[in-house]
Amino acid sequence: MSIHDQNDEGRRRFLKLAAGGVAAAGVLGTLPRTARAQDLPHVSLSDPTAQALKYTEDASKAQGKKAPGDACFNCNFYQGKAGAAWGPCQLFPGKAVAAKGWCVSHAVMI
Repeated sequence: MSIHDQNDEGRRRFLKLAAGGVAAAGVLGTLPRTARAQDLPHVSLSDPTAQALKYTEDASKAQGKKAPGDACFNCNFYQGKAGAAWGPCQLFPGKAVAAKGWCVSHAVMI
């Protein structure tokens, strides 16, 4: 085995380990985000965005609702887990909304 062959083998080993490290970092990077989703602060009804979107924590009390079944849990913007009482919403970055809540930006999931 020549020096050139040994260098190629070493390079291949390095590239395999580097690719594995990048893949592992990508997977591990998503874990803390998932774990923190439950710890997000709840959207306050006094929040300017909540007021602008007429957000309410109880969809049954919402004014201007289009359909009786509309709620955050069945909206395209809601990112909470099924059955969770609160979850992240794309309209309120860094905050959680009530799954049974509603706002005027409600978009029915297709």
